Amino acid sequence: MKKLLLLFLLSGMVATAQQNLTIEQATYGQYQAYAPKSLTAPQWRKDSKTITYLDNTYSKLMSRSEDSKWEEKTFLTKQDLTSALKSKYPSEFFNFQIFPYQYKWEDKNTIAFEAAGSNGNYLVLFDVEKKEVKHTIAIAADASQQIMAPNGTAAAWLKENNIIITTENGQNTNVTNDTDKGIVNGSDYVHRQEFGINKGMWWSPDSKMLLYYRKDETMVADYPLVDFGQRIATEKDIKYPMAGMKSEEVTLVVYNVASNAKTTLKTEGPKEQFLTCVTWSPDNKYIYIGVLNREQNHLKLNKYEATTGNFVKTLFEEQSSTYVEPLHELTFVPNSNTEFLYRTEKDGYEQLYLYNTDGKLLKNLGYNDVVVTELLDFDAKGKSVSYVGTANNGLDRHLYQVNLKSGKTTQITTGSGTHSVMVSSDGALALDSFSNTTTPNEVSIINTVNKKTTSLFKANNPYTGVTELPKMELITITAADGKTPLNGRLIYPGNFDANKQYPVMVYVYGGPHAQLVNNDWLGGASLFDYYMAQQGYVVFTLDNRGSDVRGRDFEHVIHRNLGQNEMADQMKGIEFLKSKSFVNQDKIGVYGWSFGGFMATSLMLNHSDTFKVGVAGGPVCDWKYYEVMYGERYMDMPQENPEGYEKSCIVNKANQLKGRLLMIHGAQDNVVVQQHSMEFINACIAAGKQVDYFLYPTHEHNVRGKDRIHLNHKIADYFETHLK
Repeated sequence: MKKLLLLFLLSGMVATAQQNLTIEQATYGQYQAYAPKSLTAPQWRKDSKTITYLDNTYSKLMSRSEDSKWEEKTFLTKQDLTSALKSKYPSEFFNFQIFPYQYKWEDKNTIAFEAAGSNGNYLVLFDVEKKEVKHTIAIAADASQQIMAPNGTAAAWLKENNIIITTENGQNTNVTNDTDKGIVNGSDYVHRQEFGINKGMWWSPDSKMLLYYRKDETMVADYPLVDFGQRIATEKDIKYPMAGMKSEEVTLVVYNVASNAKTTLKTEGPKEQFLTCVTWSPDNKYIYIGVLNREQNHLKLNKYEATTGNFVKTLFEEQSSTYVEPLHELTFVPNSNTEFLYRTEKDGYEQLYLYNTDGKLLKNLGYNDVVVTELLDFDAKGKSVSYVGTANNGLDRHLYQVNLKSGKTTQITTGSGTHSVMVSSDGALALDSFSNTTTPNEVSIINTVNKKTTSLFKANNPYTGVTELPKMELITITAADGKTPLNGRLIYPGNFDANKQYPVMVYVYGGPHAQLVNNDWLGGASLFDYYMAQQGYVVFTLDNRGSDVRGRDFEHVIHRNLGQNEMADQMKGIEFLKSKSFVNQDKIGVYGWSFGGFMATSLMLNHSDTFKVGVAGGPVCDWKYYEVMYGERYMDMPQENPEGYEKSCIVNKANQLKGRLLMIHGAQDNVVVQQHSMEFINACIAAGKQVDYFLYPTHEHNVRGKDRIHLNHKIADYFETHLK
């Protein structure tokens, strides 16, 4: 909702024709005023050939269907919802500012959404044909992480660290009653949301049981964050398990709604192991859990009885000399209790595998070196499944369909670029939003059987008549290993003159789970990159080894050695830049945030003769101060890998600083705690090195909202003052 509020606050920023972007436009323009035309909040209506989405005023739900030859029609309005809710709750006041942005189709005639009333919040199932409320659950206004039961008659939600179930008739049941805040029930903030964890409660398919995480972090050290917003600053403690130190202990509990009985699954083993891939069997009898050791190199996919919690069997195991990273729950094949899809990179690329519940591998569904980025839906008979995957060395995204029995894969989309796809519930139709470096957005309907395409619209260039974006091109550079192709992006300065020399801003991230260079509109760059180019900079970005969607071996070169191969690849990018006559080799700067802040500072210190200016936001300065789940995956424990921790630590290299460095941190950062930058600043003082430092008192790991304009202004000013 905060994002939506920001959307409306900024939607009034309409630019007049001008030569260059303002810093305000560069900060939010690509998401608002200059976002290419698209469909807002699109969803397929289940069991139909109809797509729905919000209109430009956000007050109506529109539709296009095959029957209407894809012509646009009004389907529902926010007034329809208000009237139906008012009929059910005459004493309540409902005022929808917009049609619920996060509506969801539950079946052909039912949408689910949340509604705020004057006396509380409501989870609603709404009959779109009758335009009336089918089920509602009233929950407290301060409820969090609410999840409705599949049958719509109850909802589970969190009140601080405890779970409450509310029924349709308003009856509340306290599932947990822990008074110690160190015992956290039902939260998605388990294992610090690593391992693909995005929820902490799961209803059984028949709505009779609720499975939930129980996290005991009483033994984890408290870490203080200081709130400067009070008359006298106050301390807020968080639990922060640092690498090599005591971590949280997690179990999974099944709550029986009828009997109020609780059963803890017998996930026996070390108390600090990680539990993920949580999946109910379709028949409600079993629960499947990925059990990963703290060393993160041995995964067991285990089966447990839901009613007794007893361990049944280990279906299969994955082991690695580096790490195993489970990220996805199981996906059962339609109308089957015994066959499921599992995603893993165990053979080199994250791909699909068909297993049965005895643990037998039925079919490897992988296709070439394609990395699966999004699993979509099955066809009507459950014989094939669609997914979005990579192509073109990770630059492109395409729609693929694979037959579960034969393993034959068909690429459905063709144009080189990024296809953002949603597939109908029967897999027969796909909504395709396509862009590449020359195409803002083309929205089409694709028949996945005969590949016939129906165009809905083609977006115009939103910058026409507003500003002229500098030239951008995608490039390929060979990595430091002498063989691996790396994707890069080069944005030329505005009003480029090949006979001049320009300063350079390298924008870097470089870590796992991030890709900065894409074959899509703007090439994956932020509009701030183009703003800096308009100010006269060459803006360069390279996805080094260690970054995302290029396969296991491409990423795992970072293991136990963070920053080293990444820097080597980035310096190959610098070699490329220095080969260009228009690059001023004496004026190269670097900017990055989080892992990118670590990289920016590392480059400033290890290659101090090359980089004259740096900006590092929220940087990891010493990996022993980072948390267990992410940090130990890539570095092992400090006591197991002292050489790796020493080599990656930038605190003990502060005396190598030569250029101008601005370090930025959020005072409330609970991801990369401020101790990182404090340690580095202290080291600079001890070494007699001057360094610039700026703190955002109210922000966490990133600077969001209106203050991001201030942040971007500060970064631009720093480069302007010290590099240009």
